[in-house]
Amino acid sequence: MNLSDSKKKLALAGIVCGLVAACLAYFGNPANMAFCIACFIRDTAGALGFHSAENVQYVRPEVIGLVLGAFLASVVTKEYRSTAGSSPMVRFVLGMILVIGSLVFLGCPLRMIIRMSAGDLNAWVALIGFVLGVGTGVFALKKGFSLGRAHTANRMNGIVLPILLAGVLVLAMAALLKSSESGPGSMHAPVLMSLAGGLIFGAFAQKARMCFAGSIRDVVLMKNFDLLTVIGGLFVVMLVFNIATGKFIPAFDTPGVIAHSEHLWNILGMYSVGFAAVLAGGCPLRQLILAGQGSSDSAVTVIGMFAGAGLAHNLGLAASGTAADAATGEIVAGSVPLNGKIAVIICIAVCFVIAFLNKRTEGK
Repeated sequence: MNLSDSKKKLALAGIVCGLVAACLAYFGNPANMAFCIACFIRDTAGALGFHSAENVQYVRPEVIGLVLGAFLASVVTKEYRSTAGSSPMVRFVLGMILVIGSLVFLGCPLRMIIRMSAGDLNAWVALIGFVLGVGTGVFALKKGFSLGRAHTANRMNGIVLPILLAGVLVLAMAALLKSSESGPGSMHAPVLMSLAGGLIFGAFAQKARMCFAGSIRDVVLMKNFDLLTVIGGLFVVMLVFNIATGKFIPAFDTPGVIAHSEHLWNILGMYSVGFAAVLAGGCPLRQLILAGQGSSDSAVTVIGMFAGAGLAHNLGLAASGTAADAATGEIVAGSVPLNGKIAVIICIAVCFVIAFLNKRTEGK
């Protein structure tokens, strides 16, 4: 079944994905991190030992479920295509940028929408940067940007990442990987519920072609608002959930929300994410979905995302959120470290280099 051929079906897909996120938040995931690709990849990378930040180490079954859900949906509907061969190292770098920019903002585009639905005004500020970043990527597309065409590959090539992630889940369930005892990494819904949520979210996202950068790109490039419908459905469900559970707090500095109010860096962090997402052909969520349906190009981008998550914490790039001091009870404002600010500027510069040094004419 194709969910992307009508706005009603797209809205339905968004509602289902919103219900999944709301359920996971209700049953244990951090409320404003109900479903975040960058944060979940960071936690999973920590569980694998890619970084040593003990409070964000936990294999998130949702990430694995997304890939497996997209894989199963594409196989059942005969959309699975194993492809590869288009600028792998550039895609690896773009994957790193997607996560580094997200962790400076403290969330991927999906979490940005979830934070917006909870009244987090910082997320609304970051939306400005994301839209501008996508717009810059669209400008590059109009000027001839291309990473080249992918070609059909051996059918087994496309299932390597799903198999690897399934193996990671087995290791985690056997308690062979790291797991946080405090902090965000210790907050999670039951494993089987998280896995089921990821499978459902992945299947619906695959059928609806869900992409946060793609929805804005289509508006700017083609005046097509269809993909915004699925985002709208998710937003409305999460808005209702947050209001009903008392988690809707319209403010900038809210303890426990895992956000900061350094507006320039919220904007620039999400600018780099929006820019890189257009260049890579999809937001972090879309990369996982495409990897699940056979794209080795997206699988390389996903691996770059894991590498970026490791670097973000090993090099002190990730921002900190506003919190209450455990000893004094005073509010400590979240912030972006100097290393994170430098990293975002480098990421944006690299995006411009990639955008204007990769032209379609080079392949002719």
